[in-house]
Order: sequence, then structure tokens, then C-alpha cells
Amino acid sequence: MEAAGGGPADERWASLCNCVVNFLLEERYHLTALELLQELQDDGRHAHALRLRAFFSDPVLFPPDLVGRATSAPPGADPQSLLEEKIAAQEKMALAEYDLRLAKEDLSQLKLELQKQKESSAEDLNGILLGVSSTHEGSTSQQDKWDMKNSALGPLKANERKDLNCAVKEYLLLAGYRLAAMTLIEEVPDQDLDVWPNSSACVRDALRRYYYQYLSSTAEAAEEKISILRENETLVKDNERLKSEKGSLTKSREAANSQVAALRKSLETAYKDIKEKEKMVQDLRQSLDVQRKELNDCRAEITALKINLHGASMTGKSHRSSDGISVYLSTEKLESPSKHKSSDKMALETIMIVSDALPKIVPYVLINHREELLPLIICAIEKHPDGDIRDSLTHTLFNLIKRPDGQQRRIIMDACVELAKSIGEMRTETELLPQCWEQINHQYEERRLLVAQSCGELAVYVRPEIRDSLILSIVQQLVEDAATVVREAATHNLAMLLPLFPNLDKYYKVEELMFQLVCDPSGVVVEVALKKLVHAVVRWGGKLDQILRVLLAHMLASAQRCPPISGVEGTIDSHLRVLGEQERWNIEVLLRMLTELLPFVHQKAIETCPFVSVDQASSTPENLLSAYCMKLHATGDSEWPAFEWMHTDCLPDLIKLACLLPVKEDNLRIIMAKYLLEVSGHYGKHYLEHIMLPVFLIAAGDIDSGDFTYFPLSIQQKVRGLRPKTSTAEKLAIMCVFPLLLSGILGSPSSCQRLEEYLRKVLIPNTKDGSFSMHHTTEITNAVRFLCLFVEHRGVIFNILWEMVVSSDTSLKINAAVLLKALVPYIDVKIASAHILPALITLGSDQNMTVKCTSIDAFGAVAQHFKTGMVVDKICIQMDAFLEDGSHEATISVIRALAVAVPHSTNRLREYLLTKIFMLTSITLTGHDIQRRHERANVLCEALRALDATDLPATSVRDQLLPSIQNLLKDLDALDPAHKEALEIIGRERSGGTLESLSKVMGAHLGIASSVSSFFGESSLLAKKEGIEQHDPAGPTTPEPNQQTQPESTRFGRIMRGGFGDILRGQSKGQ
Repeated sequence: MEAAGGGPADERWASLCNCVVNFLLEERYHLTALELLQELQDDGRHAHALRLRAFFSDPVLFPPDLVGRATSAPPGADPQSLLEEKIAAQEKMALAEYDLRLAKEDLSQLKLELQKQKESSAEDLNGILLGVSSTHEGSTSQQDKWDMKNSALGPLKANERKDLNCAVKEYLLLAGYRLAAMTLIEEVPDQDLDVWPNSSACVRDALRRYYYQYLSSTAEAAEEKISILRENETLVKDNERLKSEKGSLTKSREAANSQVAALRKSLETAYKDIKEKEKMVQDLRQSLDVQRKELNDCRAEITALKINLHGASMTGKSHRSSDGISVYLSTEKLESPSKHKSSDKMALETIMIVSDALPKIVPYVLINHREELLPLIICAIEKHPDGDIRDSLTHTLFNLIKRPDGQQRRIIMDACVELAKSIGEMRTETELLPQCWEQINHQYEERRLLVAQSCGELAVYVRPEIRDSLILSIVQQLVEDAATVVREAATHNLAMLLPLFPNLDKYYKVEELMFQLVCDPSGVVVEVALKKLVHAVVRWGGKLDQILRVLLAHMLASAQRCPPISGVEGTIDSHLRVLGEQERWNIEVLLRMLTELLPFVHQKAIETCPFVSVDQASSTPENLLSAYCMKLHATGDSEWPAFEWMHTDCLPDLIKLACLLPVKEDNLRIIMAKYLLEVSGHYGKHYLEHIMLPVFLIAAGDIDSGDFTYFPLSIQQKVRGLRPKTSTAEKLAIMCVFPLLLSGILGSPSSCQRLEEYLRKVLIPNTKDGSFSMHHTTEITNAVRFLCLFVEHRGVIFNILWEMVVSSDTSLKINAAVLLKALVPYIDVKIASAHILPALITLGSDQNMTVKCTSIDAFGAVAQHFKTGMVVDKICIQMDAFLEDGSHEATISVIRALAVAVPHSTNRLREYLLTKIFMLTSITLTGHDIQRRHERANVLCEALRALDATDLPATSVRDQLLPSIQNLLKDLDALDPAHKEALEIIGRERSGGTLESLSKVMGAHLGIASSVSSFFGESSLLAKKEGIEQHDPAGPTTPEPNQQTQPESTRFGRIMRGGFGDILRGQSKGQ
């Protein structure tokens, strides 16, 4: 029972409680009623205890003086009080044991009657909901009804009282009033309330059931119950009758199924016999025709011989020969009728002889000539009556050549097809296909390839239900093959199989195979899957929407399951993903698949257009999807889901994918841009201008340029939701979506003028109505760099860049230099000479030092990527001009830019840089700003380390590199400890590593060495390299042992030394 509750549950509890109170008072169970009053008050149910409180507070029934004497107790602890305490303790112990026993009984009853209670709970709930609304009218009305019912029914009978006693005791226990239950047991000494006699009133939760029965005890309810009982009996009888009929029908169906199976087997056997007999008759007829033809040929030859014999004189020998021929022919004529009679037997004997001999003959025939045995093998398989022999010969057919090449596989496949044509569907299924199944796990890929190429051609000659079961299973096994050529053949044959399938039961399995093959690691398999299998699946299944939905989900999932670049929430890198090789490949091939499906998507949009019906063969895309048609769709109520899919599902998902790709994923963005160009090519310029452009403008953050006139109101809200909502999202949109806007939307051939205007508006903010500021210079630079990957747009880019170069705005000039540097890796030397270098020379002549230094960095990028002599000469001339300027900033920028370019440039530029470094280190800067000296020394040291990692001539090392190191080591105040140690290592390695030369280098800055020539000695490595020019006749002819083991300086060692210098510099900074 519920202890507390609101609404109907509380009303039910109050009604039951009132019934129990009435019963206890009428039967004069006053002690039990008193215990119930106490427990109701303990539970806080004062409203339910009103009648009991009024009963026990009645002074007529319970005088105050008697109550006071009964409740008073003498002070002190006398034997009587101790006895009462002992009795109370015993009662508590008995009560605890009783509670334990009741709990165990309740647990067992709950386990046994759990299912029964679940079934009856629904019926009880219905009864409660129907009767509870009219029952609770207050304690006074309930007492009146009880008195009236009692007076109408008369006094309680003995059995009724016993049942009600047990029911009330059960209620008190369920309600948790165990003391009241114990008191009731004591007040009913003539009945064991723990044992309820088995009667119709003995039910679980009896008092509630009596209550519900009382509520429904009206005349109408009784009649309704009687009708329900009668209907229930009728339904039970009908159910039993139907069960018996079902059993008889099941038995008859099983008997019929067995008869049908037996008839089917007999029919198949008869069908096979008829086929074999028909084939045999046909073969006999053919053999008869052949023999007749041979007989006619012999007769013609005999006639010719006779004419020749009559026309010439013959010798006796010739006469005897003619007589022998005549005798042979006459004998043949006499024997021909008997041969015709025995032809069937002879043919069968011949087939058996050939079948026995073929397995022995094949191994001894040259591999290149075994295909000549195919007619015999096919004839034997077709005619032989023994199935085991046919299986052996079929196995020989598939294993005729151990590793057949392409031509040999073609011959064997043609033989299998001819055999399938001759033997029919049943034998093809039972004899040829099992051989294919056995070959799918063969160790040689040529044999597996033979099976893969045969499945599609043999499928025509089997029953339709075999095509999408056994043959599809074979292809599915071959799709998992490790060999690329096998998977390619399986893909091709799966595309051939699909039109032969009888239904679409295996569609989802085929779709899964299609996506598996599209994402195959081999490009050859992917190409076949995209060009053939995808088209075949779309035409066969007709579920284009399903394929597109799965395709977009796979693309997004491939990127989303990759880890982010950074785990810091709220940053740009936390949104971008680090793509693995497999995920990058999957996204690429799925984008290509989306491009392959575009014609189907466009065709479906045209076919489902609700407005016009046009001749698709003679119309351009602009006519098929005109602005008027899109305007009608935007203002009308017609649904056009095939048309809306592109800009409500596809383009938003592509934008989501683009926002997950880092900047370096140019290849994937190029594929996406090309797909957008394909969309505009299919859908037309009106769709590009009125639908695609607004979608990408708002997704890129340019909310002021989009026009949503051609969007229905139901779609506008979804498209506007693509707008970036935070500064991070805006930066991410410009980084990832803006390149696609420039190249894939505005880069369309029909939007060249719009591209130039929009790009000018973005790059030159002073243009009127500019929507972008240069707060996102890095992102916009990257977008222009990506646009430069498309050759057709480079002219537009350089025209706008030249406007920025000649502008009077310093910030525009700086941005122009940054853009020029970013474009250098993506152009050729011709464009660099015609556009990049003139623009940089113009910027280098600017009086602003920031503009000049930015152009110097761009010159370094040009020197790094182009090695032609003309470009290098122009760079050297310009660098001379910068150095002649004499400014500290320009000098630092020149050395730093050339140092970056040195590892990838020519020897000419390395010699130039080394010469300039030697000149700069020869100039002493004592007395100047220590910070400038420190910056200059660091840049020169980094440049020397970059040069040391390259292959320098020995003369350059001797005359320029080592003296430059010596000059830098003179100014220790301007040199970092890490740089000092790196220079010492370079000097030691380049000078040969002897202690003498090292001491000279180390002592040069202290005045120990007075000239550069003292830096070199006969024992140095450099002297050994120049031994031919500096040979001393008086010197020893045999080198010293330590000189023999001295390792030469290699480029790898110098590179590693440069890295070691970085480590040392980092340690010095940490200190």
C-alpha cells in the first residue's frame, strides 16, 4: 500500500482506511483500533484518524477517571513493573520473530506470484480509475453507507467474519501497521489469522479487491459483468476450436509440403532426364548428318577416281589399287547401316575413353598448347553420364594452366561460357559454380582472377535466385582479396551482375560493398568502382537519396573521428583535425564519388520540377533551372526536395567538412572547389548567382552581400544558421570557407568579372561597400594563395596586387609583399620574372623601412624556389642595393632572407652570401648599441651555420668561412654562449680538429694569431685537401696515424651540428 500520495491514490487509501476503522469498531476490536490510531498519528495521517480520535475521546465510552487510573503507574521499580517490562520485552521479541517470518513468507509469495500480479495490475488499475472519482465523500457519508449496507445485509456470519478478520489483518500488515495487526490477532483468540481457510474470499490484497468489487456492485455493472463472462466463455470456446483447426491445418500443410517436395524432386529428375535425352538425340542427329556428309564426299571422290581411271592407261598396280578402293568402298557401303545402328554406343564409348585419358594427357602437354584440349574437355564434360567424372573434368578445366595470363584466362572463360550454354542452368549451378567457389582462396592470384572474371559472365546461365545468393557470395569473398587485380575484376563483375538480380532484397549488402570498394586503398579499384559500380548501383537500386545520405555521413565521420590539432577549447586548432592517411584518402574518394553522382542528382531535380516541363535534350542548364523557376519555388507552396537537397544538405555538409580541414589540406579543397564548379556547370549561372553564392557568402561571414530572395522562408532560417556566431567561428570561416568561395563559386567561368570586383573589395578595404577588413590578413592571404593554384585566375590576382604595389597606402604595400611571398611556391619562373620580381623591386625602392624589409623577405622566398641564373643575378643586384643603403634593419633582413634560401639555392647565391658575411664581419662595430651588435651577431651566426650545412668549396672555407668565424669570435660581448660554442665547433671541424689549429682559432680574438694564414697548418685537414697546391718536398711522405683516422666533415654532420647549436642556444636562453 502507498504510504502517501496525491490525487486518486490518496483517496483510495483513505477509503480503505475508513472501511478498516468501521470494521474494527463494529466488531469491538478496540485494542486494535487504539493501536491503529497511534500508528496513524505516528505517520502524520491526522485527517484519517479523526473518527478514531473522536471515538476514544468520548467521555461516555471512556470516563476520564478510569482512563487516568489505567494510565497511572506507581513510582519506583516494583516486581510488578519488572514483570510487565519482561512481558513487554518478550512481546517485542515475538513481534520481531513474527516480522521475520512474515518477511520470508512475503518474499516467497512475491517470487511465485510476480507474473500473476503483473497481469492483474492492469485490470486493477482500470477498476480504480473508473470507481475512485465517486467514492470519497467524507468520513460521515462513508459511515452512513456502511450502516445502511449493514442493515440491509443483516449481521455478519461466522465465515464472513473470519474472512474479514484475515483481510483486515492482511491490510494492516501491507500498510505497515504491524502493532495493530498483532493486537488484532490477540483480540481474535478463536481464529488463527495466519492461516486463511481456502475459500472464494481468499485472494491476495483481499480488502482492496472487496473495495473495488463494492464500487462496481451496481445493477448495470452486474449485467455488464455477466455479459463479459458469457462473451469470455464464447471466446474461450472459439479459441479452442481455432487451435484445433490450426493443428489440423498445420498437419495438412506439412503433409502437402512433403508431397510438394517429393513432386519437385521427381520433376527435377524427370527434367534432367528429358534434357539429357534431348541432348543425346540432338548429338545423334548431328553425328548422323556428319556421317552422311562424309559418305557423300567419299562417293564424289570415287566418281572422280573412276573418271581418271577411264581417261588414262594404268599399270597392273594401279588396277589393283582401284580394285582395292572399290572393294573398301563397297564394303563400307555394306557396313554403313550397322554403323548407324551402333553409333550411340560407339559415341558413349568414345566419350568414356577420352574422359579416362584426358587427366593423364594434360600434364604432358605444353602449357602454351593446352588450350587446344579445351574442345575435348568440354565435349567430355557435356556428354559423360557419370557426375563424378564430370566434376573431375571440370576441375581439370579450371586447373588447365597453373597461372594463366590474360589471353589464356579469356580462352578458359569462353570455354566455360560455351559449356554453360550447352549443359543448362541446373548443371551450371551444380557443376561449374562449385568449382568457382573452390578457387576463391587459391594461392595464385591468376586463378582467383579467373573466378572473378567468370562470375559475371556465368550469371546469365543460372537461375535468378542463384545470382543474388551464391554468385554474390563469391564476389563478396573476392572483394576482400589481397590482390588488387582480383578486387578490380570483382568490382567490374559486380557491376555486371546487378541488372541480373531478380529483386532488391540484397540492396543494402550491395551498397555496403560499393562503399567498401570506393574507399579501397588501390586507385585502380576506386576508379572502376566510381566509373562503373556506382552508376550500376544507382540505376539498379533507384535509392539515390539513401546513397547520398550515407555518403555525406561517411565524409563527415571520416574527418570528425580524427583528433584535433590542439586540445585547448575555444581555439582555432581545437576545431581543425589531424587527418590520417586512411581518413584523407576516404574523404578524397568520397568527394570524387559525390562528383560522379552529380548528374543523377541534377537529373532527378529536373524530372521532379513542379512548374515546367521542358525538353531536356535541347535545353541549356540556364533554361532548365531559370531564375523565374526558382522565384516561383521561393514564393509558392510547391515542394521540390530533389532541388533543395543541394543547398540544404549537400552544401552545408561540405562547409562543415571544410571547417574541419587544416590549411595544408589543399588537395581536398581543390577537389571540393572542382565539385562546386561542376554543380554550377550542371545547374546553371542562375542557380550559382541566386542560391550558391548567398550560401557561401553567409558561411564565410560576409553577411551583407547575400541575397535570399530566391530562398523559401522555410529554408532561409536554415541557411542563415550557417553564419559564424563567434570571433573564433568567423576566423575559422575565413580560413576554411573563404577559399572555396573564391575558387569554387566566384571562380566559375561565368563569374570572372564578379571575382575581380569581390577580390578587389576584400584586398583593398578603401573600396566602397567593403565588407571585409584586413583584421584577418593571414586568413585572406591563405585564401588568395589557394586561388593562385588555379592557373586561370592568376591574371586577376596579379592585376589587383599591382594596384596594391603602386598604392600610396603603406599597409597595402606591406600586404602586397606578404601576398607575393605567399604566391612564390605556386608559380613558375616565367611568372616570377614577369610579375613577382618587378613588383618586389618596386616595393624595395619604397622609403618606408617596413615595406622594404617585407619585400626583402619575399626576395628570399624567390631565391629559395628559383635557381635560374637570371633570377639569381636579379636578386643579388637588389640585395646589393639594400646593403648599400647601410641601414641596420635592411642588413639584418638581407642576411636572414638569404640564410633561409641557402639550403635550397645555387652555389652562386651561397658564394654571394658568404662574401657579404665576410665583409660584414670584417667591420668592427665597437661603440655602437649593444642590442644592435647582439642582433647582428646572431643573424650572422645563423647564416654561417646554414652555410656550414651545405657543400662549400675548400677555397671558400679557407678564405671566407673561417675568417668570418674568427671575426665573430673577436666580439664576445655581442655573441651568445650557445652561438660561441657552435662557431667553435664549426671552426674545429672545418680546420681539421688539431689542438694546434684549435688554439690558434680560440686565441685569435686575444691577439695570439696575427693573420688568417696562421690559422692553417700542414697537419690540418684543409691543408691535406690542398696538398697538391701546397706540397712541401721536405715534408713527410707518409701521414701520421692520427691524421689517417681523422674523419672528414660531411654535410650530414654539419646539419647535425646545426641542430646541436640550436640545443645549446636553447640551454643558454634557459639559463
